[in-house]
Amino acid sequence: MLITRVLRLVVAGAVCVALAGCDQPKQRTDIADLGFIVKDMNGQEVKLSDYRGRPLIVNFWFVNCPPCRQEVPAFVDLVKKYGDRGFTVLGLSVQDSPEVMQAFAAEFKVNYPLFEAQGRDDIAEAYRATFAYPVSWFVRRDGTVFLKHLGTGTPEWFEKQVLAILEESVP
Repeated sequence: MLITRVLRLVVAGAVCVALAGCDQPKQRTDIADLGFIVKDMNGQEVKLSDYRGRPLIVNFWFVNCPPCRQEVPAFVDLVKKYGDRGFTVLGLSVQDSPEVMQAFAAEFKVNYPLFEAQGRDDIAEAYRATFAYPVSWFVRRDGTVFLKHLGTGTPEWFEKQVLAILEESVP
């Protein structure tokens, strides 16, 4: 019984630490780390740094995650709406093979890049995406982090955050 209580306290403490800073707009001094090379869903190596200078959502997800699947249509719509302003989503799958991502992208008409992040603890740790999914970082053009978010949101909520990283007002 005592061990169970102690374990619960340890887990609760770990959750608090893991979530520290989530859903909080960040000061402009917090810079997103785009210094990684990953493989896209077609097996091609891509430098995340190629996306510097663009407003981004860096999203950690996987196909069999119901909340992850729920937010994809909103991401697709946001890229359609704001892609001409440089906005995109970088989808980093923490579990899926390229074939699984390709099938998913075709089914959901994904219009943003999907990358393999399975086994990439270096990236997951840099983005504090090791505990639960989805995790999304909203990044301004200058690389500063506006918001770190654990979980999903409504399409309207996502649009409000995208407009903030585009530094525009909400319609």
